[in-house]
Amino acid sequence: MRDTLRTPPPTAAAHHAQPFTLDPGRWEKERSRALRTGHVRDHTCSIACEPVLVHERTPWGWLAWTVPGDGTPPEVPHQVGVLTPAPTCTQRLALRWLTRRPAQRIALDTVPGSLRFTAAAVALVSLLPGLFAMSHGVPADVALPAMLLAPLLAEHLPGRLDARARDHVRSVEDARACRYLQRLAVLHTYIVQAAAGSDRYDLRRSAEIGHNLLWDAADLLQNQDTRSASARLIDRERLMVQLADQVAQILERTRAESASGEADQPCGGEGPLGPLPPGFEPAARPTPSPTFDTSPLKGFRPMTQTQPDDAVRTTDVYLLFAHEPYYPGDGAQEINTTVVAAASLLHPQVQQPDGARIHDRLTRGRTPGEIIPLSTLTHELGGGADWPTVGDWEKVTTDLVQLVHARECDALSLGLPDAARALIIAGPNSHVRAYDAAADQSTTYGPTERAAVLAEVAKFLAGLVAEQDLWPGDGLLPPRFQQA
Repeated sequence: MRDTLRTPPPTAAAHHAQPFTLDPGRWEKERSRALRTGHVRDHTCSIACEPVLVHERTPWGWLAWTVPGDGTPPEVPHQVGVLTPAPTCTQRLALRWLTRRPAQRIALDTVPGSLRFTAAAVALVSLLPGLFAMSHGVPADVALPAMLLAPLLAEHLPGRLDARARDHVRSVEDARACRYLQRLAVLHTYIVQAAAGSDRYDLRRSAEIGHNLLWDAADLLQNQDTRSASARLIDRERLMVQLADQVAQILERTRAESASGEADQPCGGEGPLGPLPPGFEPAARPTPSPTFDTSPLKGFRPMTQTQPDDAVRTTDVYLLFAHEPYYPGDGAQEINTTVVAAASLLHPQVQQPDGARIHDRLTRGRTPGEIIPLSTLTHELGGGADWPTVGDWEKVTTDLVQLVHARECDALSLGLPDAARALIIAGPNSHVRAYDAAADQSTTYGPTERAAVLAEVAKFLAGLVAEQDLWPGDGLLPPRFQQA
């Protein structure tokens, strides 16, 4: 029993959502140049086509965009490159070298292949000095090798320099990998801009940590696909979300201190950086907690700060967790979040005893039918500090996704918008801000919206379990609290 919550895509624009978000005129110039000098991406493209790439350099690397033939800006970069953390001057020069404009080549009719225009120019230029040198007594066995060596160096030396420069970067071109790094880049760019406008050590340190997270994710994606690295990628995304949340709180406290107790506080998240991109609003700005007269699904309720750690067990609950997006067979809808019955954690194909220990935590003091996000468990476990004593949630959720793919258990597969997914990943008290650059407006989502997302999921799940509950799989292990 699998279904998809079909939700409209988000409309908010932010850094790196489109090329040169802060400088639209630059994109128009680059697009005009591409139309004159290269192959744009349109219906005539084949596998052999090499569309021209427009490189957008950033403090942490670059995004390379193709140029669609219909004139619309691309939404997903063709390539994302991440420079090594704490780069030296030489390594930054390597970044500029790799993002230079492609060399012009001259097709050769008589032989297969092509020749760099610079190599042909160097060959022509070296001919005159060579002839001049030989006319003044320089031996031909010295002048001729020098005349031949110059164009050979111009032809092959850039390739060697490319290989050396790539040692300092990690780059990916797969569409799913680029989409994932693009999401991380939005958060990291916000952190970098916050650090650039401040001399605070904690902000600069946050930018360094964010760069390391981006580098680690790019390193994973360069060597693995998104599915095999899903759990570790989700872990890095969660850390980046928490890092952006901390930066937002620091900026909020700084603004409050600079206000010197004035009654009128800046609204709409305005500050030295302007409206925040999809970053995170601190919990200091209170949002009323949602209340329900009747629970939308068998007693769904918002999570409190702590949960009672008693022997009362409720097995009729569900685990909600985010994972690296994938597309089902028809490829029509992205799946990025999954709901399974708690008992699926006891499946023998899930890593044990980790699954049983998480099941033990998941079923303590719950209401029947409650949906518990994985981030809520993290919140209850000291913000994640106590996860090592419970189990490897990364491996367990990866195994659960594989169970769903293999149809070894039932699941509700969801395609949540970016803001809703960020709220589910970040935790019960998180705030997410989406900035619409076209309308110059920002929207803040907090615990109320998170509860609404869970309520929508619960409403959708209720229609499924009304006929038959989610099948957790066969051959389940006994719960730990029954073994005690």
